[in-house]
Amino acid sequence: MPRASLSRETVVGLALRVVDEEGPAALTLSAVAARAGVATPSLYKHVRNLAELRELLSAHVMSEISARIGDAVLGRSGDEALHALMAAWRSYVRAHPGRYAAMIQSPQPGLAEAGERLLDVMFAALRSYGLTDSDAVHAVRCLRSAVHGFVLLEAAGAFGLPESLDDTYELLTRMITAGLREPRP
Repeated sequence: MPRASLSRETVVGLALRVVDEEGPAALTLSAVAARAGVATPSLYKHVRNLAELRELLSAHVMSEISARIGDAVLGRSGDEALHALMAAWRSYVRAHPGRYAAMIQSPQPGLAEAGERLLDVMFAALRSYGLTDSDAVHAVRCLRSAVHGFVLLEAAGAFGLPESLDDTYELLTRMITAGLREPRP
């Protein structure tokens, strides 16, 4: 790739390829520079450092997930919307396990906008359960924890028992939706 075509977006795209093909541990500025066909210092015109590149990559991944689950829940509500959200999230991670594993999970200033979009989709999917204020926040946290935990374990091959993972995920989905239908104290 010629140096003239290098941009911030190109650098992020190359970083995505690194984590897709080699895993999150392989993400270095030198690995991205090698894919771009430039010396590592050439990247500093586009990203300050590896930390900023990881943040940009994470924002990109969050945006992809938001778009995927947003499309899945569009026109749906209640259990149907939640089932679609959970299925779309899992599908994304199955297609891009390296990207997902490389995503920063803690709040960062550079991730605020992408994180808000993801939360907005999740809150919208839960709206028909009548959750408000702190109940909605707790529900989003539980939903994220359940989906995130399952997909990370699945991507790592950590489920060793012979039962179907699809059946397990369906059970998890039913458990979440049943819990959301329970009256709150």
